[in-house]
Amino acid sequence: MKPFENFRGIVLPLDRANVDTDAIIPKQFLKSIARTGFGPNLFDEWRYLDQGEPGQDCSGRPLNPDFVLNDPKYAGANILLTRRNFGCGSSREHAPWALADHGFRVLIAPSFADIFHQNAIKNGLLPIVLDEEIVDELFELATGDEPLTIDVDLHNLKLDAEGRGTIEIDIDPFHHHCLIHGLDDIGLTLTHADDIAAYEQRRAAEAPWLFG
Repeated sequence: MKPFENFRGIVLPLDRANVDTDAIIPKQFLKSIARTGFGPNLFDEWRYLDQGEPGQDCSGRPLNPDFVLNDPKYAGANILLTRRNFGCGSSREHAPWALADHGFRVLIAPSFADIFHQNAIKNGLLPIVLDEEIVDELFELATGDEPLTIDVDLHNLKLDAEGRGTIEIDIDPFHHHCLIHGLDDIGLTLTHADDIAAYEQRRAAEAPWLFG
């Protein structure tokens, strides 16, 4: 997992509450476990006017002009602003895979579903919980004539939103450590590689019959 670097991004305002993981990446795309290639099918049923299928070339599919992701104003957006309980429903890890593959790196909402929140962090996404009043302010800015740009400073736990100023963010210290250093579960385990190797050598000497 890549370490999280501070960056400046454009905000996509998805003004919907209780967005479930089947809306983020519909069930027919769960056949693959490659972690990549899901970006074109992010929000597939809202994004296109036809039925999407795995392996389909999406470049020629008819777009839903009323869906915010298709608005040219938000081209290149990599910060998703949404409403409460984002990522509810099933625990599919394909949901953060699709968001990351499309280019999102930061998610802002009043709340996230617990399992989705964990899966997002394990895949290098930064889910930020803010008070609904602040989220309302950001939506007002993001839906104005010009797109909203936010500077994300994870090291110092703050956002700087154009027209709003600095917003302090609160992140679990362990999650902060993992994102800053790019550590998923495997990466965390490998930080103890020397201890693991030493233990295996000691056990092999103490109980050689366990090692064949």
